[in-house]
Amino acid sequence: MCIAILITLSHLIAPTTVMPAKLLVLFLLLSVFQVCSKKIEDDEYEDLSFNQKWVLAPKTQDTDATLILNKLLKDYDKKLRPDIGVKPTVIDVDIYVNSIGPVSSINMEYQIDIFFAQTWTDNRLRFNSTMKILTLNSNMVGLIWIPDTIFRNSKTAEAHWITTPNQLLRIWNDGKILYTLRLTINAECQLQLHNFPMDEHSCPLIFSSYGYPKEEMVYRWRKNSVEAANQKSWRLYQFDFMGFRNTTEIVQTTAGDYIVMTVYFDLSRRMGYFTIQTYIPCILTVVLSWVSFWIKKDATPARTALGYHHSIDNDNFKYHSKKVLTKSFICHRHGSFCHSLFLICICGTDGVCST
Repeated sequence: MCIAILITLSHLIAPTTVMPAKLLVLFLLLSVFQVCSKKIEDDEYEDLSFNQKWVLAPKTQDTDATLILNKLLKDYDKKLRPDIGVKPTVIDVDIYVNSIGPVSSINMEYQIDIFFAQTWTDNRLRFNSTMKILTLNSNMVGLIWIPDTIFRNSKTAEAHWITTPNQLLRIWNDGKILYTLRLTINAECQLQLHNFPMDEHSCPLIFSSYGYPKEEMVYRWRKNSVEAANQKSWRLYQFDFMGFRNTTEIVQTTAGDYIVMTVYFDLSRRMGYFTIQTYIPCILTVVLSWVSFWIKKDATPARTALGYHHSIDNDNFKYHSKKVLTKSFICHRHGSFCHSLFLICICGTDGVCST
């Protein structure tokens, strides 16, 4: 219709038309053209927005997911484990290690940051739909049964809650469930310091069910169940990470026999720090203490002061080493080395005094 109006107005502009009339017709022509172009743009914008809404917001799937969840939870009892009274519930476990460290020789503990994944089957959560998987957040976790897994050697542990609880729940149409969460754990590790500072350790991470014995719940490792992230961000400081290994055992208690899963993280202490901070200074101190034999016999006070000065330095090195170790009566190689050097300094001092 806009095109017809434009054609009609264009015919009105003739060579014999008076100038004011021509200006009036041109003004009307421009006004009609502007209105028609705006209407075309509005039509195109509405079509485009309609298409985007149709593509990005499939309401049918949202409705199906809501109906599925409402149906699954209608008669669901989260207090009862799957297949109760029929067979044990099998829990497949995966661990992804984000970082390890620091390791405290004083508190006999280490810190670890992990993604902990558990997979099991709950036949009560089967559903028939074109969707094969329902991916849900932490709001669904409290509505279904989940394993009562505990970490037996943890001193403190915390789940991550920023910006939302770091939990993931996936439900397959055959009833399989995947539940993952992120944890930071301070776990106990009994360091054997007899060979310090050339010691090697295997720090365990031990977990099991809190209340279900092996007749009720069975844990098992999946293939390649333990993986580690890039070690560049790990805070091991004095240690090198040598690898990990996982085991399964049955622990007998008065409450029943429990399946206990353990991951061992093998660590080896770095010698570089103690070589530079302790061994080289101690050796140089002993060497310098024996310089007193080249001082004249008449300068006995100077020779004696030199010898005792180096023995005091040796005591300072031993005190520094004790600050990084636990307070115990363990006789380790580092202490034996410092005591030997101290005796050498004393022998040198006694030789100076006797002369």
